[in-house]
Amino acid sequence: MLRDAVRSMAEAKIAPYAAAVDEEARFPREARDALVAGDLHAVHVPEEYGGAGADALATVIVIEEVARVCASSSLIPAVNKLGSLPVILSGSEALKKRYMTLLAKGDAMFSYCLSEPDAGSDAAGMKTKAVRDGDDYVLNGVKRWITNAGESEYYTVMAVTDPSKRSKGISAFVVEKSDPGVSFGAPEKKLGIKGSPTREVYLDNVRIPADRMIGEEGTGFATAMKTLDHTRITIAAQALGIAQGALDYAKGYVKERKQFGKPIADFQGIQFMLADMAMKTSAARALTYQAAAASERGDADLTYQGAAAKCFASDVAMEVTTDAVQLLGGYGYTRDYPVERMMRDAKITQIYEGTNQVQRIVMARNLP
Repeated sequence: MLRDAVRSMAEAKIAPYAAAVDEEARFPREARDALVAGDLHAVHVPEEYGGAGADALATVIVIEEVARVCASSSLIPAVNKLGSLPVILSGSEALKKRYMTLLAKGDAMFSYCLSEPDAGSDAAGMKTKAVRDGDDYVLNGVKRWITNAGESEYYTVMAVTDPSKRSKGISAFVVEKSDPGVSFGAPEKKLGIKGSPTREVYLDNVRIPADRMIGEEGTGFATAMKTLDHTRITIAAQALGIAQGALDYAKGYVKERKQFGKPIADFQGIQFMLADMAMKTSAARALTYQAAAASERGDADLTYQGAAAKCFASDVAMEVTTDAVQLLGGYGYTRDYPVERMMRDAKITQIYEGTNQVQRIVMARNLP
């Protein structure tokens, strides 16, 4: 029922704008409005804060179905979870009530600020600092590759509070867009997910009250990593949705396209390609849903499961979308058809929330 409802909404209210959102590299406001109206913009927020209280699997299904028609739009529910999960996992009750309630209402979005110009895969090498000053902290630094920066009202920011302790000297804070000293760089000009703005976030003597720290001082990096254990599964869901969208479009196309007097779907070479695409997409779905169940239960092997799902599903998305372009031939290479956009969108799923090379390191260190 959930899948049917989200698919109907996505096809009616998000898909018609997907090509224009990509072409114009603009934020998908129509999608955001539709998601908020359907209470699908942040389904993970617990019921006690006015949220839908969706479990990890339901959240995955929402993201998957939105990504099937528009990957950029799927980053609204996905990044709302990424940005706010540190508060849910480690924040004080007051912090949860204040920010989760606003997020659940749809009044604001949440972003996640971990990466920096010189701290990507080595996130513990960050340089953004937070210095205690009375009842406040003063933040200075630059965060890079921040999804939905400028659109989001709230930001979970990781900053160094004790440089001598490396990862154990990093703390997490909620920073608001309206805080004096917060500004944003120009949107990055990207290969794909063009409808989701990616910008630098500048923190210039940003003074925030100490009660906006998420958890205890020095626990920010641990919270960040714990968050990614759960949210890498949402990237797997996004990749899965992109793959399914490309497969569905290619399936329809090969039945209509005729060469040598018959539909190209009748040729065995085409059938084998589609069989492989469907098989790998099904395998990615099984791994992603299994990881979502592990996330919900808090299984001991969640770190492995999340990394495996993200890594496998994103590799499948890249392969399936590339094959979909091949099946459409010259038409697949044009913007008149959606599969070239899906191929461009798929690439980032192999990179963000930890490159697939990093995922393999994570898996090897956490073999079940």
